[in-house]
Amino acid sequence: MDKISRIATQKNSKSRYSIFLTNGNVERYGFSVDEAILIEHQLRKGMELDESTIQALTKEDTIHKSYSMALHYLSYRMRSEKEMSLYLEKKEVDAEHISIIIQRLKQEGLLNDLEFAEAFVQTRVQMTSKGPLFIRKELIEKGIQDDIIGRALSLYTFEDQYQKALQWVKKKRTTKAKKSLQHQLQALQQNLLQKGFTSDVVKEVLKEAREGQEEDSEWEAIVYQGEKLIRKFNKQAEGSAYKQKVKAGLYRKGFRLEYIDRFLEEHLNGEY
Repeated sequence: MDKISRIATQKNSKSRYSIFLTNGNVERYGFSVDEAILIEHQLRKGMELDESTIQALTKEDTIHKSYSMALHYLSYRMRSEKEMSLYLEKKEVDAEHISIIIQRLKQEGLLNDLEFAEAFVQTRVQMTSKGPLFIRKELIEKGIQDDIIGRALSLYTFEDQYQKALQWVKKKRTTKAKKSLQHQLQALQQNLLQKGFTSDVVKEVLKEAREGQEEDSEWEAIVYQGEKLIRKFNKQAEGSAYKQKVKAGLYRKGFRLEYIDRFLEEHLNGEY
């Protein structure tokens, strides 16, 4: 049986200790442990250790070092269980030890997927213009279970989603838009859906956006687009064919017929 002959503080880390052993007259380096393990097991000079005890101490120290890495990883922000597991795997921690560490972190309240998901949702709502479907996708990627995602997303109410989407729409639209209202709304709808807002929220937001559209803004847009088409087609066609090309071009750009007819009346009837 080996006996502890000397315990020395390591030069590079004052919280780690090298344990030297002897089995007779020859001293050799045995293993190293963290200060917490040294104190817990009351390791001291002259203490006898069998091989199984040394292996147990070495395993405990290895887990402790990996646990300390996990704490450091958590010091930056909250983590999901999957994030922690992937991090420890990347650090080449033994799979058995990962399971032990994650279980310990959960017991200590340092790892909780529901709390993580709720905090994640609240941060996304406060700091981004993302909708709930996009946030759901992010949480799935972080390994959060579907029932937990549902509970966390309940914090993102319909009213919150509506106000968030409406605020984004108002920011994107301008009073002197150079596209038809229809094309503007189509682009906004696509963007809102890509951001992860639900179709019912998008429908309500675009309804308000349409109702708030000023007639002058739509007229400015059709004049801008119509004059571009006039310059484009004035050398390609004449008479009614020229007028029809301009009309068709404006229709494809999403302008309503009453605006198109008014534009043609004011800008082309004097010419054709």
